[in-house]
Amino acid sequence: MALTPQNSEAFMREVDEAVRQDQLLTFWQRFGRWIVGLVILGLVAFGGWLYWQHYTKTQSQAVSEKMDQVIATAVGGGTPDAKELDALTQASQPGYRASALLVKAGTAARKGDSKAAIASYKAMASDSSLDQPYRDLALIRQTTLEFESLQPQQVVDRLKPLAVEGAPWFGSAGELVAIAYMKMRKNDLAGPLFAAMAKDRNVPQSIRSRARQMAGLLGVDAVETPNAAGQE
Repeated sequence: MALTPQNSEAFMREVDEAVRQDQLLTFWQRFGRWIVGLVILGLVAFGGWLYWQHYTKTQSQAVSEKMDQVIATAVGGGTPDAKELDALTQASQPGYRASALLVKAGTAARKGDSKAAIASYKAMASDSSLDQPYRDLALIRQTTLEFESLQPQQVVDRLKPLAVEGAPWFGSAGELVAIAYMKMRKNDLAGPLFAAMAKDRNVPQSIRSRARQMAGLLGVDAVETPNAAGQE
């Protein structure tokens, strides 16, 4: 019995469907295990990533808490636990590591071990893995401890790039540079620098007060005008 066009078309669709099913079955038999393996591997990797995120966050919080305790002890005039402080100087987070190194060097300086403190600050200042503000602060503190043994020009050469308005450590660096200028009898450079620090609201108040007094002694007006003060 001959097939009508409609029956022939239906028959061909059934054949195509059977062929596709057969191809799919063959494909699954050949590659099914690999597909399942890849899916499982992907799920394991995703789970591992979630765990790592949680672990990293937990570790960061733990380091932060320890850092807070160490800083509180140091600020209160106490001596942080040496082992805990050493562990923090090896922290994977650069900010915590730099803070711990600063505390360690500061503790040595407070105990009168200037040699160890200077060595620590010097190492920090040359450590390219630390952010520049930490390195700059370490250089300033190193120079503060070495100030009496350095030639004034050495102080200027070291810190002049930091003793500029707008720089993070303008007050601390500027004060040392201005004093070095005075020792070199360059009051024409020291006076304006003191005045600039006195007028800069970003400089700590203690430094501003000293700078205002020094500028006045050197004959430079460091008093803020009402308009200038209001604009800041």
